[in-house]
Amino acid sequence: MKEVISPERKIVLPGDLIGKNPKKAGPGTYVENNRVYAGIFGLLDEKSLRVIPLKGRYIPEVGNLVIGIIEETQSNGWSVDIDSPYEAFLPVSEYPGRIPQGKDPKDIMKTGDVISAKVVNIDPLMRVYLSMKDRNAKILNRGRLVEIIHTRVPRVIGRKGSMVSLLKKELGISIIVGQNGRIWVFGEEDKANIAIECIKIIEREAHTDGLTERITEYIKNAKKRPERS
Repeated sequence: MKEVISPERKIVLPGDLIGKNPKKAGPGTYVENNRVYAGIFGLLDEKSLRVIPLKGRYIPEVGNLVIGIIEETQSNGWSVDIDSPYEAFLPVSEYPGRIPQGKDPKDIMKTGDVISAKVVNIDPLMRVYLSMKDRNAKILNRGRLVEIIHTRVPRVIGRKGSMVSLLKKELGISIIVGQNGRIWVFGEEDKANIAIECIKIIEREAHTDGLTERITEYIKNAKKRPERS
């Protein structure tokens, strides 16, 4: 079945007329003379009359799965870089399993370690709190980290997880997709390389039709390439 991008998600430029009902104007828009215009470059969602940015820093939301890098170890937890303007913190109490009494957090995770975690709270000062008490949260000791524009993440995941499932099934690899635009890939080197190539194609062509078919064909052809020694 051919996959298409809904016409509700066409690309718009700042100043494009997108609606005539100021009461419906959503994020990424502005109103002038009772008409609604795009305020940013992005994808138009006609139902909610908002423009989804194609670029920009990741803004966390509760429930998001993110991939972070440990920045600093503190006595009560870890500061985590989630590629956002806002600071993220993982308390010791949100680490899975029991930490033996007297053991320092730096003995569990240290600066530079990569983790997947869930956003569980954001306070009024936009301090972001993480938890690793989730089945998709873990320390990512091996594998490779890929970074893409975070607004392309839904396309990498696909409708009901279809795109990421395609990559996993066809290449026999593990993938964790962070809503913050970081993607962890683990598997045989040649298969992981193909997966990363596919992710970059999806990032570039997220707004186009027939992407699933092109990715399927790309994987098929890439598998036929001679293995590199």
